[in-house]
This record gives sequence, structure tokens and C-alpha cells, in this order.
Amino acid sequence: MPSAILLHRARHARAPAEGSTGRLQLGRDSALQFNFPVDLKKEEKTVSDPTFRMLCSARAILAGVFAAFCLTQFAPALADDDSGSARELLRAVKKARLIDLSHTWDKNSPIASVNPTYSFSLQDTHANTLNKFNDGGQLTYASEVMHFSGQHGAPTLDAIGHIGRGGKLFGGLDAFASTSNPDGIGTGAGHVGANLAVDQFPTDLIVNRGILLDVARFVRGDSSPLDASKKEEKEITAALLEQTAKHQRVTLKKGDTVFIRTGWGPYFKSNPDLYKGNDSPGPSVGGAKFLIDHGARIVGNDTLTFEMRPPVVTSPTFQLFPVHMQLIADSGIYIIENLNLEELSEAKAYEFVVVVPPLKILGGTGSALRAFALVPRDND
Repeated sequence: MPSAILLHRARHARAPAEGSTGRLQLGRDSALQFNFPVDLKKEEKTVSDPTFRMLCSARAILAGVFAAFCLTQFAPALADDDSGSARELLRAVKKARLIDLSHTWDKNSPIASVNPTYSFSLQDTHANTLNKFNDGGQLTYASEVMHFSGQHGAPTLDAIGHIGRGGKLFGGLDAFASTSNPDGIGTGAGHVGANLAVDQFPTDLIVNRGILLDVARFVRGDSSPLDASKKEEKEITAALLEQTAKHQRVTLKKGDTVFIRTGWGPYFKSNPDLYKGNDSPGPSVGGAKFLIDHGARIVGNDTLTFEMRPPVVTSPTFQLFPVHMQLIADSGIYIIENLNLEELSEAKAYEFVVVVPPLKILGGTGSALRAFALVPRDND
């Protein structure tokens, strides 16, 4: 979402007036302001009243979250502020409805065959730590050992260094040199590719404008999943994404985080064998180009591998995981897999604030997420 941000000392916060362009100012003496240009009259002509209110509320929430992020950088300047700005900001954010975009991960969760296995075992239990420190049987604790990968999690984010094409990573970096040290991407001589590991995930993408393209609901007219046995449902093309966006009355903007719902999310728990099987819906190469052309920086969906499976194309050349190479290696776009988009779909929340917080693991190829969306409450 376009914004003009000017940072200076802040005093008292004032909410944007009704009918304004979305500017948030923090006091007469302040130069901290956020501009989210919105032509409200234009919006009123193109969307229904409930959708219009949701879009405006979503933008207000997004402005508030960005304000929170920026204000934390200026805490010393706010130390003498008696206006309760932090309390007001927290109250505004708390008014939003939080939607969890995650599944619970366990030892039976579906994993792609190309990825490492997962295991979990308690090493210390409350029974075997009793009186470990000869304290008269007071303190006990528990801890576990996990065999966990950056490619595990529900959802999970692929770092840019996760995928290469023809021996090259995004930006033309040497893929082989980037993983010459088993300690992680970019930890070898010259630190080639270090900027593409998950610990370098851009902080400006942790909180972002999110868009849901609910392809399943558009195609099927209800909440049921896409049918992978039908080519027209299995292959999510550029035309289908464009039609879905138009139907939902949302506009993709440069820098967005864009999620695509196939309706397959519930299979993660109810039918993991189907979920990780050979056939599932997802974006085609053409669908991926649509996302690239519209400037998405993160894309994701509710399937195991994001792209249509089997992930193979034979024309103009044979390629495995062509969409991964196209998005990550060629374009530097992050991919999120295994999202839970059902509640977001039920709410018909097509524009929202999305929070994507990967773990900061040096050299990591990806990270599990506890991602969530902030949307207006029904009565707002």
C-alpha cells in the first residue's frame, strides 16, 4: 500500500477525519504521519457498503500497525509523553479480529518427500527431573529434542536461498558456493548468498498488506475445495486469478503479500495422504507470472507445495518445480506453504493486515511461522 512516512518527535495522536485520504498525524508538534491515499468517493462507487467498510477498516488497521512499528523506534522521544499514545494505539489494534493462519504441527503432519523427516521426543520430563538439583523435590521441568527443518511447519516460509536454477540463486549468485558450508546458506568462504538466508528476511514484510484471492469460493460458489481431477480447477491460471480479484473487488499492489485459497487446507489434518499426494491444485507458470507482474513480494496458499502438483512442465523445456524457480530463483519472491485460510475465507476478508514472523536462524533455508491476519470485527 503506498505510504508517505515522515518521522519526527510525536506528541498527541489525532485520528484521520471522515472522508480524509487516510493520513494519521501524531500531534501539532509532530512530523510523524502516514499517508494511505484512498479516494473514498471512488471506492463507494465500485464496492458494496459492507465491503467498502471492511476495506476502509482494514486500511485503518494497517495504518495503526505501521504506526506501532515506527513508534517503537522512537521510544526515548516518547518517554515524556503523557497522552497515553501507546495505550490508544494498543487499544486500536486490539479492536481488530485476529485470525490464526496456522495448523498445529505434529509427528503425523504431511511432509513433501523431498524434505527431511520430522521427529519429536521429550528428553526431560517432570518425572525424571524431580530432585535433579537436590532441592527437596521442588523444581521439575520438561524439554524436548526435535529433528526439525526450515521446510517443516504449517505454515512454512521458503527463504530465497532455498531454490536455485541452473546453479544460480536469485541475483545470479553461485548456488554451490552458497551451501559449501553445512552450517547454512552463506556461511562458507566469502559468505556467498548470506543475504538470501531466512535470517535476512526483510523486516518490512513482517507486517504487510495482505490480499486473499479465494479461488475456490469463486470457482465453486461455496467453501468446498477445488477438484484436482478437473484441469480447469487444478490449474490456477493468470486469467483465473484476475477474474477472482475482479469478483472480490480487490486490487493487487506492488509489495503485497498475496494468498491463494484452494480449499485444500482442511485436508492437512483430515486427509494428510491426499494432501501430500501426487495431485493438488495450485498456480501454473502463467499464474505465477501474474503474481510477479503485480509486484507481490510474498505469495502463499493452503497446499503442501504452493504450485500445482505434479510440479512438472514439459514445454518449452522439461522443468521440475517450475513455479518455485520462477518465483524464488528468478524473481526473489518468498513462498509460504501449508496456510490455514478457512477462517479468513469465511469472513470474506480479502484485504487485511498480515503478520509473517519467521525465526531468525543463521543460514536457514526457511522457517516455520505462526502467521496471522488482522481484520475488522463484524460490528465495526
